[in-house]
Amino acid sequence: MASGIGRHGELHQRLIDPSHLMACAVAAARGKRRRPEVARFLLDLEPNCFALAAELREGVWFPGQYRTFMVTEPKPRMISAAPFRDRVVHHALVSLLEPHFERRFVAHSFACRRGKGTHRALMHASSLFQRRRFVLKADVAKFFPSIDHELLKAAVRRVIADDGLMVVLERVIDGSNPQEPVMSWFPGDDLFGPALRRRGLPIGNLTSQFLANVYLDQVDHAVMDRLGFGHYVRYCDDMLVFDDDRDRLWDARASLAAALARLRLTLHERKGGVHATHAPVPFLGFVLCGGRRRLARAGVVRATRRLRRQAAALSGGLMALSDVSSSVAAWRSHVAHGTSPGLLMRVLMRSGLGVVESSVIHEEHAASAPVRAWAVA
Repeated sequence: MASGIGRHGELHQRLIDPSHLMACAVAAARGKRRRPEVARFLLDLEPNCFALAAELREGVWFPGQYRTFMVTEPKPRMISAAPFRDRVVHHALVSLLEPHFERRFVAHSFACRRGKGTHRALMHASSLFQRRRFVLKADVAKFFPSIDHELLKAAVRRVIADDGLMVVLERVIDGSNPQEPVMSWFPGDDLFGPALRRRGLPIGNLTSQFLANVYLDQVDHAVMDRLGFGHYVRYCDDMLVFDDDRDRLWDARASLAAALARLRLTLHERKGGVHATHAPVPFLGFVLCGGRRRLARAGVVRATRRLRRQAAALSGGLMALSDVSSSVAAWRSHVAHGTSPGLLMRVLMRSGLGVVESSVIHEEHAASAPVRAWAVA
């Protein structure tokens, strides 16, 4: 049953406030101001936001068409980019909904939440690898394409009772572009049941990232509250459950599969299982083993290829030294969360980039050395 949050329409009133939309437009434009569509919107920020507020107030706003493209790394996925004015609405919705759900989320969920993120999930998981004997690794098969629209709306409505805001949110959900087809049957389905249900959220929307946490929140509580596993990490649909009893974790896997089935989701059968924590287990682009965190080989290969391309572009005058330095600094920060001394330098030399000037630090921390300038070797 809904808690009554927004029952008298206060969330919708805040949604249609032009000043709120202007602040959300600035947030949505962060790092993207040079893109023509974004620049055009910001050029007439105030009139654009007043027009958007009027559409939302009068109930005539509908999502626009997505632009889609494929990425192949780390795995093939379809990315969907909404029109910028829709992204302003996405930011406005999440900013209003997030505080009411954040207090309900478990602390062990790390994706797309303030103060959390990939590296905090990695460090927390790494600490549990040193404290428990076994780990259950699990992830959901085709997670975003499988999210059931009606079950998702019901999960939001259990907390939010503001009909005006829900109309807008449900238009965002229903406006999702076609995703990868998923045909899975669950208890009670007839032959054509799965084909008649709307499924899938576009990867790339801020709303999709937030709603993924809403959708899996009951799974988090099933693991921690009903099954009683206090040592748990989830990042999006990647889950780790820790215990000292291997058989208990295998039983937990069956219970986890049942909890996911209630959401019309399935575990990936070829991935996961129960592992000893002294054995290597991949998680979030790293391989965890005891107290060690090694960057997965695929990530090293991708970084080497990217840096080779940048070295060639720098040599040919097609890329500025400052841009190469920024790219190296970003990857150096990522590598620093592992325990592989010297990896950064090895990759740089392998890719054709040599150090011109670097700080001299202790060998054990060479992977995170603050390199200040780079040139083609």
